[in-house]
Formats: sequence, C-alpha cells, structure tokens
Amino acid sequence: MELILWRHAEAHEGAPDLERELTGKGNKQAEKMAAFLRARLPETTRILVSPAVRAQQTARAFGKSFTTEPGVGPDASAQSLLRATGWPDAEGAVLVVGHQPVLGQIAALLLADSRNGFSVKKGAIWWLSRHTSEGDYQTNLRLAIAPESL
Repeated sequence: MELILWRHAEAHEGAPDLERELTGKGNKQAEKMAAFLRARLPETTRILVSPAVRAQQTARAFGKSFTTEPGVGPDASAQSLLRATGWPDAEGAVLVVGHQPVLGQIAALLLADSRNGFSVKKGAIWWLSRHTSEGDYQTNLRLAIAPESL
C-alpha cells in the first residue's frame, strides 16, 4: 500500500477554523504540488480530503474527484485517519489531504513507532510505502518534499 500524506497549503488565519481559505501563496503551493503528484500517482489513487475549506481547495488543485472524509479533518486522530485509509491492508495508493499535527503523528508512528509527531510543512507531502520483505512488513519513506523544493 502507498499512503501519501499531503498537508493543506498555506491558509489565512482566523475563525471559524473550518472556513479558512488558502492565501495567494497557498494557491501557488497547491498548484505546484498537484502538478508534481499528477505526474507520479497512479490513476486509481483514492483521494480522501478533510472537510476544511483550505484542504478542499488544496485537493481541487489536483484536478481529480475526491471523497470528503471527516475522519481526516482538523481534529482527526491517528486511528481515525488510518481507519479511513484502510492502512495497512488496502490495495493501491491513497492520497490524504489533511492537517498537522495528525499527519506528522501518522508519519512518526508508521516510520519510527513513535508517539511524537514529525513536522509536516504546509503544502508538503510525505509518501509512505508498505511492503513485505523477507516475510516481514516494512514501512518506508519514499519521499518527503515541500512545494518550495520543486
């Protein structure tokens, strides 16, 4: 299984939190990362997106249909996010457009069996892959990249 964690791009501050929109910079970050992902993700990739406006706008830059999934929203837990994706048993690739701190918590849990989260920059992706090696399951970091590095 491939699990791609994409943090929403830069958004305006303010309230209510779920209605915060992307900034001009955030729109550029989303477009840049979307172009990068379009060239690399399989056509069959499932896309799960937080109901927050900033995550929806980030996902729309990708140009593919997606499912709005409350289990990956701003208050999501690692367990709800993993359950929504079908990790570790789902087939194929799943792209999640969500939020900190849960994306960093997922990365730390799956890569280092740690409860401490990693920092995922706005607009960045962390691409994880799970496979069997010598009869044991392994999770590998395939890529971690921020939009300004593209």
